[in-house]
Amino acid sequence: QVQLVESGGGLVQPGDSLRLSCVTSELTFRTYAMGWFRQVPGKERESVVRISWGGGVENYADSVKGRFTISRDRAKNTVYLQMNNLKPEDTAVYYCARGPLYGSGSVGIDDYDSWGQGTQVTVSS
Repeated sequence: QVQLVESGGGLVQPGDSLRLSCVTSELTFRTYAMGWFRQVPGKERESVVRISWGGGVENYADSVKGRFTISRDRAKNTVYLQMNNLKPEDTAVYYCARGPLYGSGSVGIDDYDSWGQGTQVTVSS
């Protein structure tokens, strides 16, 4: 079973920041593409940002460019999603997921085969 444990969600006001964390295994962290995705009830899950297995290629959704940043901590086998200037439309359940072995950050959502339990982010005044 693939370990992907998200945390860091919560209720914030527009303009606030949050940092999500995704702890995984060393094997996943070092050899698999990974990504953050989000889903709103009644809508399809969408990509927020995807990163290649080595961290060299990042692919952000247009809606979050300039506001969200993905980063990795090798010592902690953790992938972060720093979310700044949050907007109400960012409200969703955010998921961390594992992509292909030695995958690029450009692979699509269909290539992600393991998902965390999700963490709720609510942006509301």
